Amino acid sequence: MADLISQIVSAFSRFTPSSALDIGIVTLLFYGILMLVRGTRADQVLRGIILLFIFFSLAAATFHLTMVDWLLSNSPLVLLVALPIIFQPELRRALEQVGRTSALINRPLATLSTPLQPSSADELIDAVVRLAERQYGALIVLEGNTGLEDFVRSGTRVDGEVTSDLLVSIFFPHSPLHDGAVIVRGDRLVAAGCVLPLSDNPAALGHGTRHQAAIGITEQTDAACVVVSEETGIISLARAGHLTERIPMERLARFLDAFYHTHLQTSTGQPRPWEASA
Repeated sequence: MADLISQIVSAFSRFTPSSALDIGIVTLLFYGILMLVRGTRADQVLRGIILLFIFFSLAAATFHLTMVDWLLSNSPLVLLVALPIIFQPELRRALEQVGRTSALINRPLATLSTPLQPSSADELIDAVVRLAERQYGALIVLEGNTGLEDFVRSGTRVDGEVTSDLLVSIFFPHSPLHDGAVIVRGDRLVAAGCVLPLSDNPAALGHGTRHQAAIGITEQTDAACVVVSEETGIISLARAGHLTERIPMERLARFLDAFYHTHLQTSTGQPRPWEASA
């Protein structure tokens, strides 16, 4: 007992502020990894790797398995190569999040496109109201600081002004571009008929393909996505991998104001499109 106490006292005597910093960094690193893979397929893979490692470590120690012990001692080198391949989507999402939170990166990227102006916001909301009333399925992606050029190339480049008529015509059921997504960059409708990645989050599997695509693109980027259900006409908003259904037009207007850091007040004093239809 005395030896144990002396060892504890000796350990605390060597504890310095740098040791606390070291422990804190490692703790945050492991916590970040766990939060990154939580709710994804990688979560199950990580659990399986940990359980197998514990099982074989106990077996090697109990039964003196020389070959198994040798494999375990050399496994870090193998995992160093295998883990980036297994967790590629999660690592990419983590690096994108780091890039989005860096002021040095965000400032030049933010200047690449102009914010959505009040008139364009009105047109966008008016289009959503008309699409919902007619139950035209729609998927409208609002680009943030993360560039969406990879997804723009998957569709048909439009590069037109954001107008209600243009959006309604694109999502008309017999239009050749109605099945894909449109991408809005600032005041321009960049492309239509774009293919988006589907979310692999189990919570998204209960939704339709459009809603899964909306969640997927907002998981991988800082974009926002407005979805109109073809079956019910319900309007939903996806942001940061979360889907809010039955969103009122007033709340959507406030979101656009916050998302683009512009004011949605018109100088004419006329009723807004969603107020006129209320």
